[in-house]
Amino acid sequence: MKVKVRFFASLKEQFGQDSLEVNTAFSPATVAGLRAHLCAEYPGFAKAVSEVGRLRAAVNQDMADDETPVGEQAEVAFFPPVTGG
Repeated sequence: MKVKVRFFASLKEQFGQDSLEVNTAFSPATVAGLRAHLCAEYPGFAKAVSEVGRLRAAVNQDMADDETPVGEQAEVAFFPPVTGG
């Protein structure tokens, strides 16, 4: 499976990159499955997630939750919750 993953805000700063491509299958093929795969394959991502805390996600620019399916050629963005003022 080929998925483009993008990182924003403090997650991008902590992980040290703004995007990467995943070219392997992960199970389940959901946002939660992708996050677990990234944590297992990229220790820097796992560390960034632990430091940032809770993450939000979007799949193909639509807000998503952990159970949202991630299909072939999807773009998934991870970012910390933000507040405005």
